[in-house]
Amino acid sequence: MDRHVLVPLDGSKPSWAALDHAAANADGDRITVLHVVDPAEGVYTGTGGGYYDAEAFDRARERGSNLCEQARERLREDGALERIELDTAVETGKAARTIVAYATDHDIDHVVIGSHGRAGVSRILLGSVAETVVRRSPCPVTVVR
Repeated sequence: MDRHVLVPLDGSKPSWAALDHAAANADGDRITVLHVVDPAEGVYTGTGGGYYDAEAFDRARERGSNLCEQARERLREDGALERIELDTAVETGKAARTIVAYATDHDIDHVVIGSHGRAGVSRILLGSVAETVVRRSPCPVTVVR
């Protein structure tokens, strides 16, 4: 079955576990690794006002590109690239909203996303990208810890 699987990658252990899970369960599938850069990256505020550092934003996008290349290398070393087609993308936006929009706009069949597994107050304060994606995704979502 040729499916298009989306794996959001932020460089955390759970996101790498999600990539490994997607690759292990893919045969003939297309996997897209997506890194989302927060649009506030490079925005600094203080008591004297705020400013935008374009270089910091560019570094954040470069980090995303590097993570995508690390993902390609990881799958190459595992031999997964012999069984799957790999695409990468770096987008700008709020993580959950951008992941759902990407899944909708690119006819994604399945999202595999890592979760830190926070609970209680930390989850309330920090929010949960994975939970939001599960609730809003146009396709099935697998959450990996």
